[in-house]
Amino acid sequence: MRAMLGLSVLLWSLLLDSSAEALDRIRVLVFQDVQSLQLTADRGVVMGLPTGDERVLAAPVNVTRSEAGLRVNGEGVRVGTVTFRGRPADLTLRDQTNAFLVGGLVRVVHDGKVLQVINEIDLEEYVKGVVPSEMSAGWHSEALKVQAVATRTYAVHQRMMNEGRDYDLVATTQDQVYRGRYGADQRVHQAVEATRGLILTYHNAPIFSAFSSTAAGPTEDAANVWAKDLPYLKGVDCPFDANSPHYQWQTALKVADVEQTLRGQGIAVGDITAASIFSRSRAGRVTRIRMLHSEGELIIRGEELRRLVGYTVIPSTQFDLQLIGREMVLSGRGAGHAVGLCQWGAKELAERGYSYRAIVHYYFPGTELKDAQSLALASPSVP
Repeated sequence: MRAMLGLSVLLWSLLLDSSAEALDRIRVLVFQDVQSLQLTADRGVVMGLPTGDERVLAAPVNVTRSEAGLRVNGEGVRVGTVTFRGRPADLTLRDQTNAFLVGGLVRVVHDGKVLQVINEIDLEEYVKGVVPSEMSAGWHSEALKVQAVATRTYAVHQRMMNEGRDYDLVATTQDQVYRGRYGADQRVHQAVEATRGLILTYHNAPIFSAFSSTAAGPTEDAANVWAKDLPYLKGVDCPFDANSPHYQWQTALKVADVEQTLRGQGIAVGDITAASIFSRSRAGRVTRIRMLHSEGELIIRGEELRRLVGYTVIPSTQFDLQLIGREMVLSGRGAGHAVGLCQWGAKELAERGYSYRAIVHYYFPGTELKDAQSLALASPSVP
């Protein structure tokens, strides 16, 4: 734990040596591994080249890859990277299936095979794009402020950890769901502005501010989920989320499908004949599952089975398991990894009159709320 905190503090110190402008920006990978991209804006699209030259193009603008580089509206530009911005500000981005409405700068990178599309955006605008994607914009304003603080903190932490990469975060559940300006109504704007710049810190460094939907019991120690023994990610009681639609659930997995999934991931398993819970965490979540099969025994982590089968198929690791015929029947509670902030718990606490400050400190014990810019004046320290 001490080594991990020391690394975080060192990285944060290096980040603070950069300009204040850099601290205000975030780079979000909105599309990866795409073959083509369409961009539209009200009064045209400004394309920037690595030489510094700019061209104004009539919308829509279509970007595709070629062996020699990028093609823009069918014309080869023979470079690996171009930038775009909308006139006057916003751009609509579309691949084959998804769309984003974004501000800031859009960087399109040709890595030799596919396109990567990165939105470079003001940090606060990024937070406004995440909050309504991760929490209902109709929830209590204090809950929205909680989400804004957690979102901003996570973004700053990931930027610190990925400084050498072309982007800081991915616009999916891999990091935080980001949809640009879609869904960011007045309530979201007010919550973000009310907490502008505030992040959660531990010893003057931004924390790993994990959050998930529904704990349905005590929150979980990060050490039991990701082997990260962090003092501010210890389990706390959470009897506040019983109204969540995810509080209880049941799912049935065909044994044959489980076998096929495991084999597809290179895990040697024969025909499964028995399955049971092998161990649980102190909070009651499944840490390991024991499967007997025709070729021996398999012990697999609960979170690993969730990842392999699908997070929506197995909403959490808080479940009981029965093998009934050729089905594994899981009866469980909660949704998500349950580390850090419980969103439905935050909703209930906000409705009971607790402030966003009280809520974030409850779920992230030992942390402090500080302005990210002001930390440049402080000296990060390791306990």
